[in-house]
Amino acid sequence: MRSADWIDQLTVSAYTVPTTTAGVPQQESDGTAVWDSTGVLVVEAASDGLVGLGYAYTSSAAVRVVRDQLAPIVLGSNRMDIESTFWSMAETMRNLGWEGVCASAISAVDIAIHDLRAKRLDTALVRLLGRARSKVMAYGSGGFTSYSAAQLHGQFSAWADDGFRAVKMKVGSSPADDVQRVAAARAAIGTRVALFVDANGAYDRKQALGFSERFHEQDVTWFEEPVSSDDLAGLRFLRDRGPAGMQIAAGEYGYTPAYFLRMLNAGAVDTIQADATRCGGITGFTRAAAIAQAAGVPISAHTAPSIHATLGAALSNVVHVEYFHDHAHIESLFFDGRPALTDGDLVPDASSPGHGLTLRRSDSEPYLVDQLVMTLDEEGRRSSPTIAAKRRNGRRG
Repeated sequence: MRSADWIDQLTVSAYTVPTTTAGVPQQESDGTAVWDSTGVLVVEAASDGLVGLGYAYTSSAAVRVVRDQLAPIVLGSNRMDIESTFWSMAETMRNLGWEGVCASAISAVDIAIHDLRAKRLDTALVRLLGRARSKVMAYGSGGFTSYSAAQLHGQFSAWADDGFRAVKMKVGSSPADDVQRVAAARAAIGTRVALFVDANGAYDRKQALGFSERFHEQDVTWFEEPVSSDDLAGLRFLRDRGPAGMQIAAGEYGYTPAYFLRMLNAGAVDTIQADATRCGGITGFTRAAAIAQAAGVPISAHTAPSIHATLGAALSNVVHVEYFHDHAHIESLFFDGRPALTDGDLVPDASSPGHGLTLRRSDSEPYLVDQLVMTLDEEGRRSSPTIAAKRRNGRRG
């Protein structure tokens, strides 16, 4: 017979949300990529009438990963045994490869189970994790290389007016224009707001060093992925030779605990980044933060501000959360219960059970492209669950 603590249903939904400016579809770009949409995976884990919600920014291919690899592990597992479930999910990826889409699928499921566990205990997730503070600094992130000068100025000046104490822009797709664009960004925000730049690995080592000196003239204090994040020696080169007071940052493509350990052992960064929607959800992010703390290096949360607000408030060595333009828009569209944004700080809800987010189905429905509902059989047998799949095709918004 089923146990009340078993997870007995998983609903996994994939969405595609076009990028828009003022409601008009528009491509966006950074130093190495161009995109016109964002993929969102939402996982709902149900147990004894309670439902936990998790999400990740990833391809719709993650739906099959959950169906084929993760559901047989999660269905019938105890909602309180998160550690065991996490490592079982990771181990089943041995032949598929843990990194990439598989890691994002694990992340969404892990977040959902943490939310479910906190609801079962009738406590806020931020308190369950051991709240270090009531709020965490956010920084505005956008300034895409596809933006016109007017768009860049409008976005950054608005963020400065809203109380953000730091903003980040993209560079690298047209290096000849980068110094002028950075100067324009500084003019938009004045002298009281910190300016960050992100090259997404577009430069080579010597080129990045030259730009670091030019950007320093505009008081840039954060240089993210000046070279590829795979080039640990190059990051260390920039860290050692770059201007005083300029942080070298990378880590957003960390999917496993070993990635963060390698980057920190190489002395590659002043601040390491982690993304809970890539690195294994709440479980993976807290491990990355522990590794960073042991190395004496601060950690910054990459994108997905609604879930990272909880982690940023719970973990004392998280220095800030990226309030990424695209994800902030999607989360405002998809979720109720988002953390408050006050004077540039994110304030997670410490009074509601779980992380506080609920899916707004009527607004997310137009972007639905795939959905599966998977359940245990009537006997609740974990070893051989019967998965009832219901696939639907939505329409792109």
